[in-house]
Amino acid sequence: MHPDRVQRDRVERLTDLPNLGPRIALALQRIGVDSPNDLRGRDAFELYQNLCIAEGERVDPCALDVMISITRFLQGDDPKVWWAYTAERKKRYPDP
Repeated sequence: MHPDRVQRDRVERLTDLPNLGPRIALALQRIGVDSPNDLRGRDAFELYQNLCIAEGERVDPCALDVMISITRFLQGDDPKVWWAYTAERKKRYPDP
């Protein structure tokens, strides 16, 4: 969902989270994440690595930006567009 449309008190499905559409929701389900609650306390980079393993190949690093955005949102940050985390991702994980 686009971050501007996210309503924190109405987050029930994965696709209710900022930047998370059906494709990434399906990928998350393949690694055992079925609801937003399953993401609480999870590490964005670990989620990304698990996605890569499940897909059998390196997933586009922008997916890591999405993982950062949703884990931060679940920690209480305001919803932001996924590319707001690209510079941080490139600095922390130069080549995921």
